[in-house]
Amino acid sequence: MLQRIITFFERYSFGVCTYLGERFNISIAKIRLFFIYSSFLAVGFPLIFYFFAGIVLDIRNFVKRKRSRALDM
Repeated sequence: MLQRIITFFERYSFGVCTYLGERFNISIAKIRLFFIYSSFLAVGFPLIFYFFAGIVLDIRNFVKRKRSRALDM
């Protein structure tokens, strides 16, 4: 059970801070600190956003891969 949770975090949630940092030209370390500090202040609400953004980014990358494969044919 614990291994499934760790695998989920590694697969879906990481990359969100990198994407936001590149998109808005902000340091990735500052974004990570923002998520950590705001999760303590807002009782975990930013973590929900973080997980949701990770899932959305993964779906977005999946759609891009499928679209590029369909156009290659």
